[in-house]
Amino acid sequence: MTMAEGKYKLIVSIVSKGKSDKVVDRARSAGASVETVILGHGSSVKLLLGISIDPEKEIILTLAEEGKAQNVLLAITDELEKESLRAGISFMLPIEQAAGFCMAVKDEDEND
Repeated sequence: MTMAEGKYKLIVSIVSKGKSDKVVDRARSAGASVETVILGHGSSVKLLLGISIDPEKEIILTLAEEGKAQNVLLAITDELEKESLRAGISFMLPIEQAAGFCMAVKDEDEND
């Protein structure tokens, strides 16, 4: 199994349900390698005319090479700002080690 150390960053974005497609498209256009979208929901429930609303969210996990990660994060936040100030949140985390996906990412790079 191929392993990579310190070469990638994980960008986590949390957006309202239905907004992930635009975020994924922007991340890919900025050089992201891998994206996964997970359905979730916020912890606060709003009441509208006495009706309970479950604030569904989409959590996008984006893997980007270290050298491209800042541009990917900026592209994602740019897309979120287009929607509205409350469209979502994104943050970046370092990846110390990763295994399994690296060969697929390497194969994609070789085909370019």
